[in-house]
Amino acid sequence: MIKKELTYFLTALMFFTRIPIPFKLDYSDEIMNQSQKYYPVIGWIVGGINALAFFLLQFILPINISLIVTMIISVLLTGAFHEDGFTDVCDSFGGGYGKEKILTIMKDSRIGAYGVIGIVLLLLLKYSAMDYLAQISVPFICAVIIVAHSTSRFYSGVMIHTHQYVTDIDKSKSKPLANKALPKRTLLVGLLFTLLPFLLLGNVWYLLILPFAYLGNIYLGWYFNKHIGGYTGDCLGTVQQVTEVLVYLGCIILWKFL
Repeated sequence: MIKKELTYFLTALMFFTRIPIPFKLDYSDEIMNQSQKYYPVIGWIVGGINALAFFLLQFILPINISLIVTMIISVLLTGAFHEDGFTDVCDSFGGGYGKEKILTIMKDSRIGAYGVIGIVLLLLLKYSAMDYLAQISVPFICAVIIVAHSTSRFYSGVMIHTHQYVTDIDKSKSKPLANKALPKRTLLVGLLFTLLPFLLLGNVWYLLILPFAYLGNIYLGWYFNKHIGGYTGDCLGTVQQVTEVLVYLGCIILWKFL
């Protein structure tokens, strides 16, 4: 049992980060699907490394530069896995009309104007929100970073449960992807992993961030379903990026009232 769970966790770690696994893992579609429950834990790791990096950097660099370096570390740590998905979604939905055309553009490795504009604006918004929170308190932004990475990865997994997976047109270019909804208890395990980092914020009212960020999940799910009938791996990456930013924005809004 423990060995199986460790395999599920390490599978998620291997596919969503560049952190090396020192031994070969068994692989199957079932293992990939079972790894869903550990998406928030991957958020703990990525967010924790980013939070630690920022905490140390701000002692020797200005806060704004420390944040930029932290964002670079995040990209290097994940291989821009989710950012790449967001860029592909911007290009495909921005330049494609109809399901087939959208999916064809989504599989094109080239980046168009919609993708460039989209990722630049997203990163600017992310940086600006993090900078605002960092000015409030360094420990606070460190906690928020962990919460944002954990929550956003949980919500990308939620879409697997709420929407239909869209088969790639060119299966030879398909990436390994968890695309099967597991029993609800598995989703509850992921939710528990998501809730734990909120303890770092020290105020129960910050749990309101969860429904606020989920609004992004609801809208994106509706939009994807309308145009292609479900989600792809790139769509899940987009959910992660958008809901991460919404966590930062939600913290800003709540801080003004708390």
